[in-house]
Amino acid sequence: MGNRLTKIYTRTGDDGTTGLGNGQRIEKDTLRVCVMGDVDELNSMIGVLIASGIKDDVAGYLLNIQHRLFDIGAEISVPGKATTDSAHVARLEDLIDNYNSDLKPLEEFILPGGTMSASLCHLARTVCRRLERHMVRMAREEFLNENTLAYINRLSDLLFVFARVINQNQKGKEVLWNQERLKRSV
Repeated sequence: MGNRLTKIYTRTGDDGTTGLGNGQRIEKDTLRVCVMGDVDELNSMIGVLIASGIKDDVAGYLLNIQHRLFDIGAEISVPGKATTDSAHVARLEDLIDNYNSDLKPLEEFILPGGTMSASLCHLARTVCRRLERHMVRMAREEFLNENTLAYINRLSDLLFVFARVINQNQKGKEVLWNQERLKRSV
């Protein structure tokens, strides 16, 4: 890494293009660049979530996920590259099953809320869902590793479970959707 970032600005993007990992230059508003930006935004959102003071076990898993997201960003920046495999997806499924087994079964939809950390986790989940939508669109037009798409899909599920876990850990109250409230509200 020593010489990789010796100069932060290059001026090469002043014309509205950016460089991909393979050296190709493309317009900054292409879907591929938007997907890379969504990956970066999700990674940043998870960083904020970790910094909000969650338990070490969840924070540790999220830190590992941040590293995987960085790999996914690199994967997206090199057309045709694939770094995510089915084992990565399976690990997320194991985490979901493990953490969900200790939660009260859902009987109603949950509104984002509870503690600040759980709310941040829900926000990360929505950013993850947007990333997934953009990846689906990108996959219609060009190569996208199917394991990467599955990973992002499972990650949004894990973030939902983690939001519930965080609320439970921090003694937060889950906000359940109440259809009857609609009759009394604005």
